[in-house]
Amino acid sequence: MTTYINPFVVSGRIPEELFCDRKEEARQLQMAMENQLNVVLTSSRRMGKTSLVDYVFNKSEINENHITISVDILHTTTFREFIYTLGTSVFKKVASRNEKMRRLFVTTLKSLSASFGYDPVQNTPTFDIKLGDITNPDFTIEEIFSFLEQADKRCLVVIDEFQQISKYPEKNVEAILRSQIQKMQNANFIFAGSQRRLMEEMFFSSRRPFYQSAKAIKLEPIEMGIYTEFVLYHFHQANKDISTEAVQKVYQAFKGVTLYLQRIMKDAYAMTAEGERCDVATTDMLTESFIMENDSRIREQLAYITEPQKELLYAIHDEQEVISITSASFTKKHHLKSPSATQSAALKLLDDDLITRIEKVYRLADPLMELWMDRKNM
Repeated sequence: MTTYINPFVVSGRIPEELFCDRKEEARQLQMAMENQLNVVLTSSRRMGKTSLVDYVFNKSEINENHITISVDILHTTTFREFIYTLGTSVFKKVASRNEKMRRLFVTTLKSLSASFGYDPVQNTPTFDIKLGDITNPDFTIEEIFSFLEQADKRCLVVIDEFQQISKYPEKNVEAILRSQIQKMQNANFIFAGSQRRLMEEMFFSSRRPFYQSAKAIKLEPIEMGIYTEFVLYHFHQANKDISTEAVQKVYQAFKGVTLYLQRIMKDAYAMTAEGERCDVATTDMLTESFIMENDSRIREQLAYITEPQKELLYAIHDEQEVISITSASFTKKHHLKSPSATQSAALKLLDDDLITRIEKVYRLADPLMELWMDRKNM
């Protein structure tokens, strides 16, 4: 009996043959990297930014001629943490290439030279830096970029959730990074972010240091028809079937968010035996199961917001889309405290990525949370 790998990948690198669409975005990103352009890559969460970058980085034209470095700063809260995270990634991907680069890393990062460890077996330096060792952040970040300039191949650096730097207590981080990056001749950067409001302010406001410093690429949901064809093809390859209606109902429920679609289709594929057909009842059951699986996580998210913020969140959920959240009619209809209190609550919900604002329209940021709230209102 032939065994088929589940083609709906939800974690790790996606093989090229299992990558759904994104042809135009991949082409633009690859062209930008090959032509030494920096890129700002934005989308809502779980839409596949990281997978797209990995997909492009894995192309032979890119990985054979460049050193690719991925840095996720979502959980950093200070500039020192940023430097530590960046430094660790640069050491692993660049300095660890050979002994010459390791020793160059140590000699270039003079501000940290006393803190490096050594492998007694290999007699080579190791990156044993602690946050407390970074005592002069401005100088250390300059040294890291100086090292990248001396790398033996051109470096491509993706910084995921880049909007996080705007939340650091230090107020000059954007200016420091911009001044260093604009001087780079041996590296290009992809600034990836899922909080569009913050990313747009950083890159498209003339008052900010990164203004017009990168080519903009936005990831929108994969078209429903294209994703449906992708699902049907892979089911048929394994002598399985799934109804078009089932795929499209899942797509509409999760508003085309790639990770959620892939998870439901992965489960549907696993439950469907060869020669059998997956129907709407099955995908409905899997959707409900997935919502319940995330019940504790969503409850925990809501536990950390204030009552006025929660009231506004539910009001936006009830309306689905809202343009004037501070209007008298919206305030009165949903028994909100006041327009000023609503505005304050909205800013916090935007910062926490619980709601999103696109072209002045407010809506919930996470369709899974929206489905969960639908059930709670029944």
